[in-house]
Amino acid sequence: MGSAASSDLLVVDVVMAGMSGRELADTLRARKPGLRVLYASGYAEDTIVHHGVDANVSFLSKPYTPEELARSVRDVLDALE
Repeated sequence: MGSAASSDLLVVDVVMAGMSGRELADTLRARKPGLRVLYASGYAEDTIVHHGVDANVSFLSKPYTPEELARSVRDVLDALE
């Protein structure tokens, strides 16, 4: 068996059952510093901020097209940190 796959990007909904997307991202970043995150949500901005996601993150509003998702993923992966 080979080693586990490594990911460079997490695409996560802001509002989820059990924990927020921000909490999941923080947990995974603790294990893999430098993990990039693209947040998605169909909720209004005040709900997103309430779940700990500020305006300076990569964000994709629902509904989105496959092309918008692909463009957002590419933008996040190409961004310099």
